Amino acid sequence: MRITRVLGAALLALGLAAGPAAADSSPSPSATDDGKAPTQAGTSFRTATEIEQGQQATASASTGDYMYWSFPADAGQRPTVKATVKLPETHGAQTWQIDVYDGLRRRQSCQYGAATRTAAQGTSSVELACVLRTVRAWSETWANDPLPGTYYVRLTVVNLAASGLGQPVSAEVRVDSKDIGGAAAVDGSLAEPLVPGVAVKSQAKEDDSKAAVLSSLEPDDGWSSGWWSDRWVWTAVGGLLAALAGIGGYTLTRGAGRPSRVPPSV
Repeated sequence: MRITRVLGAALLALGLAAGPAAADSSPSPSATDDGKAPTQAGTSFRTATEIEQGQQATASASTGDYMYWSFPADAGQRPTVKATVKLPETHGAQTWQIDVYDGLRRRQSCQYGAATRTAAQGTSSVELACVLRTVRAWSETWANDPLPGTYYVRLTVVNLAASGLGQPVSAEVRVDSKDIGGAAAVDGSLAEPLVPGVAVKSQAKEDDSKAAVLSSLEPDDGWSSGWWSDRWVWTAVGGLLAALAGIGGYTLTRGAGRPSRVPPSV
């Protein structure tokens, strides 16, 4: 009975801890499109159109143009960028590509996904996708790890005959993230997220004056501090289970008391 109670307490503790951890590992809820989604794209990093995660942004352009969007990504998130380009009825073979850059304008490699695709002659559309690596709260200065802050999406055609330049196209871009949780936690965090204008904003707080900030987007629940993750929960649960296992082992090996063949002490 004692062993049953010990195991029951262990399973109960594990179940209570697994609840929030399972919720953290699920994809983040998508924002509903309420008519406020952007309908145009920027032409450079500085004019990139800001979009929220979960929004379906659209834009009209011409083949050969560069289209830029920006979105916020926080520590522990693994962003997925998807783009669909609707091509004109008559066109030759052309190759489209999406590139994603972090707040330092470093190009981030795709963990998986087709970031470059060729549309054959007469194809009505081409779909692209790029799943980034998990955003880290902190990294070495020499590393190219994705860090919290603003990310830029650039969509353009990279292989096209000169006769195909200037044809009208339309694009749809959407960014979603999956919260990886404590599996990607690191010891440390940035002083400030890599957001354009964050230095101006910090200076404005010190001077108690107003100043323009180039980027106004941030996660719905604000930028995380980077020190808390569900890894702390699992560490505590592991310690608890180890203690319960020790108690159970002691109970099993202790026996029923003094053996009958041992004479009582005088």
